[in-house]
Amino acid sequence: MKLKFAQAVSLGAAVLLIFLSQVAVAQNNDEERRTLERELEGLEAQIAEHEETIGKLRSQGKGLQSEISRLNAKVDKLNLQIKAVNLQISKLDREIKSKEIEIKTTQEKIDFNKDALGRALRTVYENSEQSLIEVLLLNPKLSDFFGDINNLIEVQDSLALTIDRITVLKNELVDKKETLALERSDAAALKAERDAQRTGIQNTKKEKADLLTVTKGREAKFQEILRETKKTAAQIRSRIFQLLGGGELTFEQAYQFAKLAEGATGVRAALILAVLDRESALGQNVGRCSYKTAMHPRRDVPIFLQITSELNIDPDSVQVSCPNRDGAYGGAMGPAQFIASTWNLYRADIAAVTGNNPPSPWRHADAFVGTALYLKDAGAAGASLSKEREAAARYYAGGRWQRYLWTYGDRVVTRAQQFQSDIDILNS
Repeated sequence: MKLKFAQAVSLGAAVLLIFLSQVAVAQNNDEERRTLERELEGLEAQIAEHEETIGKLRSQGKGLQSEISRLNAKVDKLNLQIKAVNLQISKLDREIKSKEIEIKTTQEKIDFNKDALGRALRTVYENSEQSLIEVLLLNPKLSDFFGDINNLIEVQDSLALTIDRITVLKNELVDKKETLALERSDAAALKAERDAQRTGIQNTKKEKADLLTVTKGREAKFQEILRETKKTAAQIRSRIFQLLGGGELTFEQAYQFAKLAEGATGVRAALILAVLDRESALGQNVGRCSYKTAMHPRRDVPIFLQITSELNIDPDSVQVSCPNRDGAYGGAMGPAQFIASTWNLYRADIAAVTGNNPPSPWRHADAFVGTALYLKDAGAAGASLSKEREAAARYYAGGRWQRYLWTYGDRVVTRAQQFQSDIDILNS
């Protein structure tokens, strides 16, 4: 009797130690989770701060890029103006050279006519110095003498008039040349001004380009910091996922099952994870009730017993979801939370993907594929967020999906976006 009592005490002590050990592990897990959640909160605040800084730098970079584009346009405009001024200067140079040639030719004409006029004047002068006897001897007819004199005077007058006209022409040419020279001077001054403007704009553009390079460098640095911070946050969320909500799966393990299902159905892994997370915390919460009290007796119980029989599972050893508060039947099985009759509809397709025949609602690979197949039939394969929201609501409520579109459906899509962010970061 004493021995049995001692054995009972010893057994009780062992049970107590196991219980205390489990409590200690749970407390440690809770403390680790709270520590990780505090660290995650700090990282998310840093992420928000870095994203704000990147946004400001990107906005500043866009402003600088726009300003550089504007300056490039101004430089292009000035280059065209300078080209036009250069063409104008070349034209003026040709006109000035032409006027110089005309002035030279005119001056030669003036000089030639001056020489002719000089010779005529000398002839008149010489004739006026002759005596009457010399005139008579040289000109038997007096009328011839006076005729020569008149001819010389006419030539003299004609030469004088020609010189006057040529002189006026020369003065006009000189004036035109001076006007062209002034125009050229103005054009040269305009070109110098445009050159100075272009140089100034190019200097400003270089300064802004240098600043843009610095800005992009800072943005790239913050982007790198942001990537690392997000990666750390994703790893922490993965650990929290394992401690609270991940059942016996790590996030990486759950993702591998979801990728298998995605490859077979086209439904993205993040959505599959989100649905299973909402349904059973990925296998942690698969129900607490017996099939005998939870399942629809005619629709689901016979199929459930067939499933467990094929899998060599004692039906009393597994738990299913309990009835709802409104009295509706429960009986959902495993991580995917399919009722037996629904599982029966998909079992052949699940087996074709996973190779497990018969498939098991309590096997992760089968459950993930079953969820993906149902979502595919609900329109989630390669779908928009709005279609994914609808598919999730159909998964939860069937024909009554519209009532749950912005509750269950929206929460699933929001969670899927968080999972997608973590998947993208961990895969980078």
